Amino acid sequence: MLNIGDIIFQLFALLVPIAIIVAIIIFVRSSKKRKEQLDRIEEKLDRASGQSPKK
Repeated sequence: MLNIGDIIFQLFALLVPIAIIVAIIIFVRSSKKRKEQLDRIEEKLDRASGQSPKK
């Protein structure tokens, strides 16, 4: 028979690594989206000011 404490510990031990991996994925995706948005804004500002876009 399992103790309720053992079950809670097992769930916690399983969920912590999963939560860390999910947090890393979310951080990477948001950083990528932020960079793409900044690139689009920069391109619009370059077009508005008459400069040629940088590559």
